[in-house]
Amino acid sequence: MNPDCMMLFDKVPGTLPLYEAFEQRVLAAHPDVTIMVKATQVSFYNTHAFAWAWPPFRKRKGWPDKYMLVTFGLDHQFVHPRIAESVEPYPNRWTHHVIVQRVEEIDDELMGWIEESYQFSLQKGKKRRDRLELIRERPNKIEENKGV
Repeated sequence: MNPDCMMLFDKVPGTLPLYEAFEQRVLAAHPDVTIMVKATQVSFYNTHAFAWAWPPFRKRKGWPDKYMLVTFGLDHQFVHPRIAESVEPYPNRWTHHVIVQRVEEIDDELMGWIEESYQFSLQKGKKRRDRLELIRERPNKIEENKGV
């Protein structure tokens, strides 16, 4: 494990085992993932970020004192009792937050949502790449039509 991850989660006692279990599950499913540690979170990337894990840095009313927050993004809002919060920062980009208090909560259900986010993030750049490919093809078609 990255020492920076250890330092980040060691700041909140009890969250490091949660992070370790989450990282292991993500890497078991997708060994090609890039992990980036930032000041307050750990980001998991394929072509784009698809999951984040963070220890709590501020108390939030109604939330437990010790937990790890797992965040993932989808193109739609997903409503479920385990999802503590979801927001739409951009059109068709929904960010979902799940509170994890026990290693057992890093289960197949949560990892299914992470998998859906992983697949969604692979598609994010695909539309743009497809548009660029069309633009590259068009000049040839325009030149062909000029002779008509």
